[in-house]
Amino acid sequence: MTEAPHLNAIRQSYDTVAADYATFVKDPGALDPLSRAVLAAFAELVTAAGLGPTADVGCGPGKVTAYLSGLGVDAFGVDLSPRMVELARAAHPDLRFDVGAMSALAADDGELGGVLAFYSTHHLPPESLPGAFAEFLRALAPGGHLLLVTRVGEEEHQRRTYGYGGGDPAPFDSYRLPTDRIAGLLEQAGFAVTGQTLQAPEEGAKRPVAGFLARKPEGCRA
Repeated sequence: MTEAPHLNAIRQSYDTVAADYATFVKDPGALDPLSRAVLAAFAELVTAAGLGPTADVGCGPGKVTAYLSGLGVDAFGVDLSPRMVELARAAHPDLRFDVGAMSALAADDGELGGVLAFYSTHHLPPESLPGAFAEFLRALAPGGHLLLVTRVGEEEHQRRTYGYGGGDPAPFDSYRLPTDRIAGLLEQAGFAVTGQTLQAPEEGAKRPVAGFLARKPEGCRA
């Protein structure tokens, strides 16, 4: 199967900036209280359900994967960028990290108890989101949980030509969608949206952040 061009572009860009990104991105313990509370709520849901491991898709250098593990979650990371996965494995040798795409998870149907997409879906063109959400649903066990956190906007497309650190050229496309559209796409994929948060932009940021907790309904065999 031919890979979508945007996936190759994402991989190349994050391979280029991986070392700078690993330094730049905050440790989850240093995030704002609401972000930490949402992660803690998700961790509680998936550990209580006990349905299988949790995939942190778009895991980058593995900091959030490790944070979930510290909260008692059986978590592993997945990222398109081999360089990111290399850094994650070096920093967290006790955890599992795989190279792969969130749109084609290396998981059997119903294998996962949780899926976390923490600031990792905004690089996907909007037309690719239904396929990614359908893949999350497929891989989750009935009763499994999804947490998606992303910056939102009004159907905005931003292209940057330099990444973190301002070194080598690394183009990034970002898409900011309205919260109701993201929730609608999750529901259309088959999820039941069980909770939603909306945070005002942090100082220096231009877009609010939305969090979506969703669940694969019991009896759903998609």
